Amino acid sequence: MDWQSDNKPNEVTVQDTFAPVLEAWYERHKRNLPWRHTRDPYAIWLSEVILQQTRVAQGLPYYERFLNTYPHVRAMAEADERDILRLWQGLGYYSRARNMHQTARQITTERAGKFPDTYQSLLQLKGIGAYTAAAIASFAFGERVAVVDGNVYRVLARVFGISEDITTTQARKTFATLAQQLIQAANDPATYNQAIMEFGAIQCTPVAPDCLLCPVHAHCVAFQTGRQHLLPVKSKKAAVRERFFTYIVLTRLHPDQGLQLAMRERTDRDVWQNLYDFYLIETDEPKESLRELSLPENLSFILPISVAQGHPVKLVQLLSHQRIRGWFYQLIVPYEASERLPDGFSWFTPAAAEQLPKPVLITNYLQNQLG
Repeated sequence: MDWQSDNKPNEVTVQDTFAPVLEAWYERHKRNLPWRHTRDPYAIWLSEVILQQTRVAQGLPYYERFLNTYPHVRAMAEADERDILRLWQGLGYYSRARNMHQTARQITTERAGKFPDTYQSLLQLKGIGAYTAAAIASFAFGERVAVVDGNVYRVLARVFGISEDITTTQARKTFATLAQQLIQAANDPATYNQAIMEFGAIQCTPVAPDCLLCPVHAHCVAFQTGRQHLLPVKSKKAAVRERFFTYIVLTRLHPDQGLQLAMRERTDRDVWQNLYDFYLIETDEPKESLRELSLPENLSFILPISVAQGHPVKLVQLLSHQRIRGWFYQLIVPYEASERLPDGFSWFTPAAAEQLPKPVLITNYLQNQLG
């Protein structure tokens, strides 16, 4: 590892100056973000969970909506999970939203609504890992514990020339050890942690980092050796799995409520657990028409008396390791036959369906068809 050296005891090294230099850079260049103006562990925790899912610009509206809807941890704990998932809709990884809800309940029931105030005690909470615990401990309570996220990996790998694969356990230990050493020289651990993450986000970026105006480029191994594009080292992602979803959108006209759609909650341990969608037939390859499908027995009550509405609507949603391709066929069910829905399905008006937690694919379909 290039960052280790044999400097004399009284010699000032880049490890001694790195933290103060980044803190000074941060004071000049930091973005004005709401979670940087609070020591409330709940607000800090909420921001960190959301920002693990998306960039700042996309995450900020979610943060504000959650904080306005649930201004403290007890309010979130008392919420219905369906409402939590509805607010989270569009961020993906819905298990994190469920874990967040469970954490709020744990803090409320076991700790009377008070967050733990140390890194080690925060790690005992469901859904809080090393990064989030370090962020809360340093930002809210001033504990000298280093955060290590994707931005930190990139900055440290480049500046100190670390070529270990960041997906490995050994590399994570290497970076955590170095990060903890560097924070010891910081004037304020909260400021330093914010600084190194901000530095990675807007200065030492993944592509085309601003090296000429970088305050540490004179000591940066990647800059000096022209390896910015090679560091950090990260093994290739797993191949994206293609999935083909044919949705049968059952609709009816209610005498009093007008148009209704049949939807159900997904309960299997698969993508979109606890979210709502339509009747789904998954196939191994794309099916371009209903004639290519073997429709199941529990749809026999509507066929052939139902009326298909035109050509299918085709939509795609890209997940981290999956690409979902959807074909949507709308079928009108005569009202007299409409109470014989498959198990788990219920009728919802478009307004009621709007309030349900749904995958982005389903939301896009509803917006496309119903406006």
